[in-house]
Amino acid sequence: MSKVSRDGSNTLLMISSLYNSLTRTEQKIAEIIKLDPEKIVYGTLTDLAEMAGVGDTSVLRLCRKLGFRGYQEFKLKLAQELVHPIHNVHGEIDENDDMSTMAEKITTENMLFLQNTLALLDMRELQLAVEAILHANKLIFVGVGSSANTAADAKYRFMRLGFDSLLVTDSHVMAMTLALAKKDDVVFAVSTSGSTKDLVDAVRIAKENGVFFICLTSQAKSPLTQYADAVLLSSSKESPLQGGAFRSKITQIHVLDILTTIIAVQSKERTMSAIERTSKAVSDKLY
Repeated sequence: MSKVSRDGSNTLLMISSLYNSLTRTEQKIAEIIKLDPEKIVYGTLTDLAEMAGVGDTSVLRLCRKLGFRGYQEFKLKLAQELVHPIHNVHGEIDENDDMSTMAEKITTENMLFLQNTLALLDMRELQLAVEAILHANKLIFVGVGSSANTAADAKYRFMRLGFDSLLVTDSHVMAMTLALAKKDDVVFAVSTSGSTKDLVDAVRIAKENGVFFICLTSQAKSPLTQYADAVLLSSSKESPLQGGAFRSKITQIHVLDILTTIIAVQSKERTMSAIERTSKAVSDKLY
């Protein structure tokens, strides 16, 4: 994707999602914007450039990387969002917190990340994913490590909805499977970082076959999203020492819940029949 689309997503959250892929100069501008967005709304392009100690063209470059045609369009969107500001995570766990306080803090933070995921989710990208899945011959879900568990959840849910679904988590099998993927198949990858080499290499092969590729990730710009036909973003905050954090999984499942619900509604006859048949198939296995 050459730039980020802007329909329905939140500018400040998008900056955070893109941050690691920005140049040092662009990161300096991004820090100034996040520090005092209200001041930016009332200033000029030159004001922002001077505050960040960069040139005007660098500010314009960042605006375009965010999907805006220019600085004024960026300011207008930012001003609209400040009327309904995003929620910032607060209340880090302290070793002196009792169990009740820990439970309350974790619940609050998870709720905020879900709200931020909704703010990040681009409706145009979501619609592209919905249309591709509805017309797919086969859905191939891929993921490694912790993301493989989320991919498995997705495969299970779409199977229950009546879609021909396949899950691949072994890197060698993944490469071979995607090498055989056909043009009317859809590949759906889950990767919080978007930088897992095994996934990137396999998806590159699949794209040579003309498949439609959907990526569920927390990084708007990453090696994996460069091949994506639709990018579904989830809000995440985890350090390299927190790989597979539950918070990342919760927001990914939330996006999948939105996606599968929309598909179930738009293809009601097909999905209701499949749900009934799969439910009956296991009904005698429950007490």
